[in-house]
Amino acid sequence: LSPPKKSIKMRVTPPLLSLLLLLPSTINSFTNHLPSCPLHQSTTTTTALPMSISTRISTTAKRLGDSLRSRPRSRSDLKIGIAGFYDRSSKLWEDVWGEHMHHGYYIPEDRTDHVQAQVDMIDEVLNWAGVTEPVRRVVDVGCGIGGSSRHIARRYGCVARGITLSPYQARRGNELAKEQGLEGRTSFEVADALDMPFEDNSFDLAWSLESGEHMPDKSKFIQELFRVTRPGGRVIIVTWCHRDLLENEAGLTAKETKLLNKINRAYYLPEWCSVDDYVKMLQREGAEGIKREDWSYVIAPFWKAVIKSSLSLRSFVGLMKSGFSTIRGAYAMLLMLRGFDTGLIKFGLITATKPVSKQ
Repeated sequence: LSPPKKSIKMRVTPPLLSLLLLLPSTINSFTNHLPSCPLHQSTTTTTALPMSISTRISTTAKRLGDSLRSRPRSRSDLKIGIAGFYDRSSKLWEDVWGEHMHHGYYIPEDRTDHVQAQVDMIDEVLNWAGVTEPVRRVVDVGCGIGGSSRHIARRYGCVARGITLSPYQARRGNELAKEQGLEGRTSFEVADALDMPFEDNSFDLAWSLESGEHMPDKSKFIQELFRVTRPGGRVIIVTWCHRDLLENEAGLTAKETKLLNKINRAYYLPEWCSVDDYVKMLQREGAEGIKREDWSYVIAPFWKAVIKSSLSLRSFVGLMKSGFSTIRGAYAMLLMLRGFDTGLIKFGLITATKPVSKQ
């Protein structure tokens, strides 16, 4: 693979973007909780009304302030927020893009068969990681509505188990498995990737395609992947990361951190890490055959395609119905583009095997 000659250039200069995106949230948060106010109310209800409104205003003001300042969310808020975000947005994504909720593989870079590009991404990652040995059991960590699980199950004739925080995604994944004749070989459930409901050494392949960025404890995430993978089995992580730090850098610049914090608020993400950080975590677990690569250029055209699709009438109507968090996530793609364009955000691939000696 050779990087394309041209990189994405999309100027994003929205100084009021955060405020504009927050206005629907402010209005909805306030009006959705207003008590009904018929003309004839009792004295008791009228007396209690100002206090109820005051509480709602205070809560909404705090949320507004947190969002404007891009304050990090707590782990419990992240867990609830991630589930809710995907409960609300997954149907819209499926309606527009199909069952695969991840980037596409754009080699050549001018391809326009976007759905097939997403399928190709799965196969190209598997090929890159060297998954040629017999695969009997796979766990899909952060499975979405199960597109990768079902594709891998077909490719290898294996059993796949998928986990997600979203009840909607788990339910929809099982529906699609039944529709596609894979009910006995693929199944999906609500579970936490940092505390998976599986026995040690259960899977030949642990697959995580664009879910690692949601993990508030990346080290625990790696430990869980290795715990459930059998000795000699393979772990594959494909995830958004920030750039590797230079030798003389203690951290990202303030400007870079500010941009990531804005993205975090939109997509319910915790603190980011680099591919180099993942490599070090894998080394601490005793991983063998660690391999890494930057595929930022491979997926670059995907963001333009997604943004273009969001401008259609069908997508716009679906976006409005999905609620504020989905709207904010859609427009935060502009911030992601800025991060990719400046080299801050990377689309990283990491794979390794669990030592045969490690039980």
